[in-house]
Amino acid sequence: MSKRIHVGNLPFTATAEEITTLFSAFGTVESVDIATNRRTKKPRGFCFVNMSDGADEAIAALHEKEMGDRNLSVSEATNVEKPVRRNPRK
Repeated sequence: MSKRIHVGNLPFTATAEEITTLFSAFGTVESVDIATNRRTKKPRGFCFVNMSDGADEAIAALHEKEMGDRNLSVSEATNVEKPVRRNPRK
């Protein structure tokens, strides 16, 4: 079963390829989704990694690991419901 991992405090220069390489040492990476600002399209400093195996090992090994002068915050992602917007912008 696939596991979703939240990676925080990510350098703004990090690419999906770099993150895939980092996590693939522990198992199979299915996808990397880097969060970006909707208007500017610039990275927001976090991403989600989906792994089919090796997720627990990756979390244990990469939490607080330095990447680009920043210490990564790596944990299992939790499902948080989005609030309902009463007046959506058009």
